[in-house]
Amino acid sequence: MTQDIRNEDIHDGVGTYDVVMLVEHAVSADDARQVRSLHEEIEDRVVYHVLLPLEDAAARIESAMGSLAAGEVMSSPAMVMSDVDLDAVRKDCRERSEHDLQASVAALRAAGAEARGTVVSEPPIDALAEHVAKVDGREAIILTRPHVVAEFFHLDWTSRARRKIGVPCLHLLEHETFAEQAGGGEGATGV
Repeated sequence: MTQDIRNEDIHDGVGTYDVVMLVEHAVSADDARQVRSLHEEIEDRVVYHVLLPLEDAAARIESAMGSLAAGEVMSSPAMVMSDVDLDAVRKDCRERSEHDLQASVAALRAAGAEARGTVVSEPPIDALAEHVAKVDGREAIILTRPHVVAEFFHLDWTSRARRKIGVPCLHLLEHETFAEQAGGGEGATGV
């Protein structure tokens, strides 16, 4: 299932520079301004297509279960599972994803960008590749938290996307300026 937030048709044709963004969380105002600054010199109309994967309810439950002390789980696993309302967790995940998408589109628009968005339920890289093809995207931007282990083994979204799509793919880290990402701060300098 996908939910679109858009002003007009997905692709308007000639004179449009479409940028497809795959994001993990809501795009902050600072991140939106930074992304927008990448395309200020482009003369064509720049349109950002934000893709936000639907949060996985099963993963949230698994994560919560993993954080419980082993003794609590071992003593009464049936009691722990009976307290979980999977439908309520799924609904909460969908609402969070839709809220984060709306916040992302709003942040980009506040930064002066034309933006649209979609919550995607398919695997993120497949959704990215499909959307790049659908809008004839000129580049992709992946905005994530740092994932040092995944990046080291090239299992992160960016490495996988670079192998799958035929357009430039930029990986930005949330809440870090370009200078920080280039080694002036925390960034990915240790990778």
